[in-house]
Amino acid sequence: MGATVSTIVTATATMGAVGAFFAIALVALAKRTASAEDEQIELLTNLLPGNNCGACGMAGCAALAQALAKGEAVPQSCPVASESQIQKLAEALGLTETVHRERRVARVRCGGHRAISQWRADYEGVLDCRAADLVGKGGKGCVFGCLGLGTCSRVCPYGAITMSPTGLPVVNEALCTGCGLCEAACPRGVIAVMDASQEVFVRCVSTAPGKQVRSVCEVGCIGCGICVRVCPENAVEMLGHLACVDPNRCTACGICVEKCPTDAMQIILEDAGVLTAV
Repeated sequence: MGATVSTIVTATATMGAVGAFFAIALVALAKRTASAEDEQIELLTNLLPGNNCGACGMAGCAALAQALAKGEAVPQSCPVASESQIQKLAEALGLTETVHRERRVARVRCGGHRAISQWRADYEGVLDCRAADLVGKGGKGCVFGCLGLGTCSRVCPYGAITMSPTGLPVVNEALCTGCGLCEAACPRGVIAVMDASQEVFVRCVSTAPGKQVRSVCEVGCIGCGICVRVCPENAVEMLGHLACVDPNRCTACGICVEKCPTDAMQIILEDAGVLTAV
C-alpha cells in the first residue's frame, strides 16, 4: 500500500514537473514569436513611406505594417510607396517575385476656368467643394465641372495641388504620389488618378448633350465624335455624349487633340522633368 502511494506521488510530481517545463517552454516560445513579430512589424513600418496619409484605407503606416505581417495586405497596398520601397517590402516578407506597379498621378478633367465658363450665381458659404455641391450644385453653370474651391488642394498631404488664379486646380506630377485622397474628396469626379504613362485624356466629365455643354463652357466635350473618327488606333470611343480614351490602345499621336474643336482632348508633354497639360 505504501509503495502504491509512493508511486502515485512520484508520478504526480513527475507529471507536474513535465507540465511546468512545457508551460515555461511555451511561454518562452510565445515571447520569442511575439518579439520576432514585433521586429518584423517595426522593420515593415520603417520601410513604408511614413506619411500616415491613410490612402491605403488603414489608420497609418504602423497599421498597414501589422496587416502586412499577418498576410492581410500586400506591398502594393500602399499607393504612395515607390517601386523600390515596394520591392523592399516584398523582400522583407519573403516574397521572391519581382513586384512592379505603374506610377499613378492625379489629373484634372475640367478646363472650364472662370474666363471661359458660365456661372449662374455667386456661391457664398463654406469654402468646400462638397458643401457647395450640396447647395444648389454651386454657382457654376456646368453642373459637372470643377467648382474651384480648392478642397482637393487642402486634402493633398504632399503639396502637389495648387489653385490657379482662374480657379482650377493644378497638379504638380513631380510631387504627386497618386494616393487618391484628392480623387475621393472631389464631389464631381473631376480629379482622377490614372497611370502616369497615359498621355492623352479628355479634360471634361460632362455627360450633357453638346448644345447644353456649349451654352455653359467653351472647352467642354460636345460629343461630336471627331476624335473617334480620326483616331488611327481606335483608341477613342463615345460613352453617351462624352469621349473616352483607351490608354491601352492610345499611342499619343496627337491627332485627336489637334482635331478636337473645343480643345477638350488633352495631351501631356514632358518639359524639364515636369508634366503639364496643354
